[in-house]
Amino acid sequence: MSPGRHLLLTGDAVGGVWQYSLELAAALAPLGYQVTMAIVGPEPDDAQRASAAAIPGLHLVETGLDLDWLAQDAASVQAAERRLAQLAADIHADIVQLHSPALASLGAFASPVLSILHSCVASWWQAVRTGPLPDDFAWRTALVADGLRRSALVATPTAAFGETVRALYGVRPITVHNGRTIPVPAAAMQDHVFTAGRLWDEGKNLRTLDEAAQHIGVPFKAAGPLRAPHGEAIGLRHIHALGSLDGDALARQLASRPVFASAALYEPFGLAVLEAASAGCALVLSDIPTFRELWDGAALFVDPRDAQGFARAIEDRIADLPDRIDAGRRAAARAATYTPARMGAQMASLYARLAQRSAA
Repeated sequence: MSPGRHLLLTGDAVGGVWQYSLELAAALAPLGYQVTMAIVGPEPDDAQRASAAAIPGLHLVETGLDLDWLAQDAASVQAAERRLAQLAADIHADIVQLHSPALASLGAFASPVLSILHSCVASWWQAVRTGPLPDDFAWRTALVADGLRRSALVATPTAAFGETVRALYGVRPITVHNGRTIPVPAAAMQDHVFTAGRLWDEGKNLRTLDEAAQHIGVPFKAAGPLRAPHGEAIGLRHIHALGSLDGDALARQLASRPVFASAALYEPFGLAVLEAASAGCALVLSDIPTFRELWDGAALFVDPRDAQGFARAIEDRIADLPDRIDAGRRAAARAATYTPARMGAQMASLYARLAQRSAA
């Protein structure tokens, strides 16, 4: 392994960061990188461990540390930072990539830090709620702000979210679009609607889709957890909840190319949309800046709070088969530009920049 090619990467098994981390590690392996992924938060399950074990050069360390957004106080997050900094020193990591800049608030890492901001509570609050930040969000936001200032480089998965980060924190992130591959078996197209993600998250806005579902004449299915690790939950009246699906089960759902819908109020990227588009699903998405950036010309856009508008757009897609097939092809063509290889190459260029700075 060449000097500068050992990466300590934080990850968690709760949401999209897990899949992002695996895709990145797999893309970095042929580039000569060794990746140690420090799991923060709940332990991965057996299927997740098996997926990680299949990636060359990836080593998991289950830390038992709290996720920053589940931690009880700032001291807990800062204690986690010290532990991770010691781990980075113990394994002689050349670069540290954090998926929560809050873990860099003390500047405890001896190696240069690249922070990827996939989301944050301040931007979530701005998109979903109104009024001043509650105290529980305010101290977390302060840690993120400190961590961003102490990071050598900052990146976001879309330019639109990067602009939000700039407005909130005064830093200018680099844009590196996420990449995702999901092998989908061949299957006949079926008339139904599908969505996926952390269904409990108010930012995903499942209530709009649940209301729309009662006006749609085909089944509407949703994959993902209805209850959060911290207890928040949602109940669905008209959408059929499938629970959390592994990669194979998700691929089987997407194989029949349902119309994929997302009414998200807050979505810094949207891996579930990319997975659906890769499978050739026609997309009906909320009209928010990140989705416009990624899918303009390859999706229908609807006001995220307009349940009737979602119902009409989905029904139109279902009723016009040639248009639905064409929309799926356009989505797949766009998805083909968001590859793990491209993401890995762009991240490797950032690591090289940090390594050069460190050597200088």
